[in-house]
Amino acid sequence: MTADLHTHTAFSDGTDTPEELLAAAREAGLRTIALTDHDTAAGWDEIAARVRSGMRVLPGAEFSTKHPREDGSLVSVHLLGYLFDRDDAGVAGEWQRMKDERAGRGARIVENLVTAGYPITLARVREIAGVGSISRPHIARALMEAGVVASVGEAFDELLHDGSPHYTALRSTSLVEGVEMIAAAGGVPVIAHPRARAAATVLTADVIESLVAVGLAGLEVRHPDHDDAARAELADIASNLGLLATGSSDYHGANKTLRIGQERTDDEVVEQIVERGTVAPFTA
Repeated sequence: MTADLHTHTAFSDGTDTPEELLAAAREAGLRTIALTDHDTAAGWDEIAARVRSGMRVLPGAEFSTKHPREDGSLVSVHLLGYLFDRDDAGVAGEWQRMKDERAGRGARIVENLVTAGYPITLARVREIAGVGSISRPHIARALMEAGVVASVGEAFDELLHDGSPHYTALRSTSLVEGVEMIAAAGGVPVIAHPRARAAATVLTADVIESLVAVGLAGLEVRHPDHDDAARAELADIASNLGLLATGSSDYHGANKTLRIGQERTDDEVVEQIVERGTVAPFTA
């Protein structure tokens, strides 16, 4: 297996430039990666220009969606989309809405933390975010720099989780709408880390089956957050429903202690994704 289909750059909440991401992939012995920054295709052109012989990049993104619990409360579910038309009206419109809302939301979370006495500044968080909109991982890095927490994970667990008094919610796309949107844009929708965190509480086998009818193509079975039992369960669900089973590291550079290529996708599955997508992979 030579493919990792879930990676991030500094165009969202990773730390690597596209060139650094490609270098890390080559060093790990990968021949195919997917660029899946959060709710943006901003890094596509740069990484396409820097791909070298022997490497292939599947342009994609990680879409933010929500799905309801039985009590009506909403749970975050991330959705990987591969090889879709980034200029599709549905995708472009949704991303612009999210970009506008996220920019204001990030600043409000920072303001809440400052008001509560935490020693960070909005200016520094904007520097960390760079070309991207302020997101919670950027705020987490500022909290680490200030010595408030020891890791991004601790920042989320203690201060940035959805139930935190400092948190400000976004209006989110539903999971069903997300699958439909990616499929309508000619892409290949795959649920990211379906047994990680709260998503596991809503992504039952029945819910996953209901998504097949609107275009769901696969499940991210092998992920660092999945134990052996979760992997076995998801592999069975994927097999029973005719879904693709992928494996990915969810690499974020220095933001998370995850090694690129530590989880991988079967080469045959990669080829099936390529056959189904509208946009061709980036090659030298």
